[in-house]
Amino acid sequence: MKFLLFALSLTTALPTFSKQNPVVATVNENKIYLSELEKNVVGAKYFVTNKKVTKAYVLDELINRELGIIKAKKSKLANDPVVQSKINDILYHAQISKDLEGEFSNIKITDEDIKSYYKKFPEYRTAHILLRYKVNPEPNELLAAAKVSSEIYKKLKKDPSKFAALANEYSQSPNAEVGGDVGFQPAVNLTPEYFEAINGKSIGHITEPVSTQYGLQIIKVLGKKDFKEINKTIYQKFVYDQKRDKIISTYFKKLRQNASIKIEKKYLK
Repeated sequence: MKFLLFALSLTTALPTFSKQNPVVATVNENKIYLSELEKNVVGAKYFVTNKKVTKAYVLDELINRELGIIKAKKSKLANDPVVQSKINDILYHAQISKDLEGEFSNIKITDEDIKSYYKKFPEYRTAHILLRYKVNPEPNELLAAAKVSSEIYKKLKKDPSKFAALANEYSQSPNAEVGGDVGFQPAVNLTPEYFEAINGKSIGHITEPVSTQYGLQIIKVLGKKDFKEINKTIYQKFVYDQKRDKIISTYFKKLRQNASIKIEKKYLK
């Protein structure tokens, strides 16, 4: 609720007092107008909560928000680096929304768009054997995981039917007990390395150990959905996101043309 009130208040212009828009509460010198209250009441009804949404309840939340803002201003919290970073995030997203909202609203999705997308990113059912390591692993940790995964892969080369049993024995994934089966997953739910390793492979194919952000994964292809079997509503969103991202990419390409940017590539190795 508090986040909702914050988000709505960002888009609420300061109203001018009138008989049609009276002040419903004053917090120190800050006024809360009826229009603001009613807008937040409507917004609150879009969210499930264990509180009954009434004007009194929402007004109480708005008063708490004003008190929090007053205290934050007195303590000059806006100067805190963490808060400044969050403010910059809001400004970043708000600017994109302001500049590109029209283009986003004009995005159209056709059946051909979805078919073209699905041809590149089909939906597979897979199982995996996961050997985890830390995000920034020590060399000996990587070597240990590589050694175990190599041994598992050799066993699978000799007898692929042991995949489920080896997953149950070695995998450090929540689905180890069901043979590592993660079910059907859209490509966007998989890491790029994972999807690249299985894309185009036949059912039954077992990959060599694949390094991803989660660790080393040995993957088995269990199935692939035909286009007619997919949830088109979900894939409409995927296509929309892809078109939106293309618009954003073009937007920043233009901004970069008028900016002075210097990259020290030696630090990217």
